[in-house]
Amino acid sequence: MKIGLVLSGGGARGIAHLGVIQALFEKGIKPDLISATSSGAFVGAMVAYGYQPKEVLEKITQTSFYPYLRPGFGATGLLQMKRIETVICQYIPENSFESLKIPLILNATDIVSGETVLYRSGELALPLLASCCIPGLFSPIQVNGRDMVDGGVLNNLPVEHIEGEADLIIGSHCNPFSLDKPLKTTTEIIYRSLILAMHAKNRERFKKCNLMIEPPALNRFGIFDFKKAKALFEVGYVYTTKLLENPANRNLTNN
Repeated sequence: MKIGLVLSGGGARGIAHLGVIQALFEKGIKPDLISATSSGAFVGAMVAYGYQPKEVLEKITQTSFYPYLRPGFGATGLLQMKRIETVICQYIPENSFESLKIPLILNATDIVSGETVLYRSGELALPLLASCCIPGLFSPIQVNGRDMVDGGVLNNLPVEHIEGEADLIIGSHCNPFSLDKPLKTTTEIIYRSLILAMHAKNRERFKKCNLMIEPPALNRFGIFDFKKAKALFEVGYVYTTKLLENPANRNLTNN
């Protein structure tokens, strides 16, 4: 049986995917292919390359991304992400989809044509950055002459791209609709607006997953809570572990 794993975007909340994957691994559930967007794209790429979830968590806690975020005032976003390409290439030196041990599909949005663009071969770093590029906050990333932004704009749970390739689909969604944490910054309001726009379509995509994982406790975290990486990991891990203990999901652990 071929297992597909779908990872949503969610800023820092995407770190919870690592806890989800750790729990799946411990039950012997390993994906045969991954479809991911935004922060899920980063997690998906690292896991697909062969890093264990806890290794990725360690790298996140030890790396400061802020020095790589160059101010983009006067450009088409507040910040420019291009320099983070250096960090990605440190983690995945081959910088190619072909170097990944698990096939990976990333989606990003062409901000000019309004189309979803898929990436699954060739150069990895730029499509990955494009998939993470929150519009308004970051300047678009040019990939093959196209201005690309966050894949979550049009599809924040990219199930469709693996429906024909996977026999069983597990979705990990890190943007619970409810919100406990107050919105304190303009960037949080921008991202919350994006989540609201995506919500209706995502609910339909939930139904396409054989197992849907969405830890409610993630509503306590903001999209820039990177300093709470370990807590985010733990939320994903604990919730998924309990979910897999449910008798209704035993068939997953028997494959």
